[in-house]
Amino acid sequence: MATTSYGVNSPEAVKLWSRQLAREALKATWFGKFVGDSSDSIVQQKSDTKKSAGDRITIVLRMQLTGDGVAGDATLEGNEEALTTYTDNLFIDQLRHAVRSAGKMTEQRIPWSIREEGMLGLKDWWAGRMDTAFFNQVCGYTVQSDVRYTGMNSVTGPDANHVYRPNSRANDQSLTTGDEMTLGLIDQLVAMAKLATPVIRPVKVDGEDKYVMILHTNQVTQLRTNTSTGQWLDIQKAATTGDGSRNNPIFTGALGEYNGVILHESTRITNGVNSSTGATVATARRAVLLGAQAAFLAFGQGFSFENFDWNEELFDYGNQLGIESGSIFGLKKARFNSADFSTIVLSTYTS
Repeated sequence: MATTSYGVNSPEAVKLWSRQLAREALKATWFGKFVGDSSDSIVQQKSDTKKSAGDRITIVLRMQLTGDGVAGDATLEGNEEALTTYTDNLFIDQLRHAVRSAGKMTEQRIPWSIREEGMLGLKDWWAGRMDTAFFNQVCGYTVQSDVRYTGMNSVTGPDANHVYRPNSRANDQSLTTGDEMTLGLIDQLVAMAKLATPVIRPVKVDGEDKYVMILHTNQVTQLRTNTSTGQWLDIQKAATTGDGSRNNPIFTGALGEYNGVILHESTRITNGVNSSTGATVATARRAVLLGAQAAFLAFGQGFSFENFDWNEELFDYGNQLGIESGSIFGLKKARFNSADFSTIVLSTYTS
């Protein structure tokens, strides 16, 4: 009887496992629902480095014109306005990981496939690493300086105009009892977003403007257990609204909505950062409000969320199977003119 099999590193096997790994890793990521190609996406995927060589994308921001113009027959020549532009740089680099069996006798003892479990393990690893990079970037968690955990780009903390703390606390280490998460703080961030220069653009969902805010589990618990009028009840009222926008990916897994902000929960929201020592502040968490183009994502040539590297090799005279997966990519928070572009960090006290 004829059988069909694919050996180590056969072209068919490489393509099959690469596609499967990429597909499963994307589904497993938390932030994948926010990724899109347009400028209306919370995480905009740039394609420049997929089309040509290079390890950097220069992203240009053009500011709105502010000149008065001229009326009637007044002379316009000599009264033109210069364009004001700022740039941000997104770097890409290679990141790889691998698993390796102990040998054929080990594989004989177990009822599952090293190749399949290796793929599942790498899927979980990639999903976790991508999500970790996303939160380290948007929360401005400068404690983490290893770019393998920050999207292959260094992390920059929030500037003074894009961070808010309750009760006028000057820094994360000053937060204490009474500085917990409340809905009123979300109102403050919405006002900041609308009044920012440049304004933080919301994303469009069925023609409506929406921001996204991600809170740590402890901050969500503070909202749930707040017995003051409104609070959690107001979120649940919006959560039960049955309009078609709930089919939009950014609503997937949402807690609900408040004041035009879609609320999400994640345990990966980072701790605070001590402004003097640069160390972790264990009693603070950095929720973050996101608008359009809050972060940028890019892949190198031949790589994407649909295509990771996949290689298998045999070691020790064919006794051990090794499986490698890699990608060339970059992920970072958008930042122009030394200021965050579409993120506002909200640091609150958590015991």
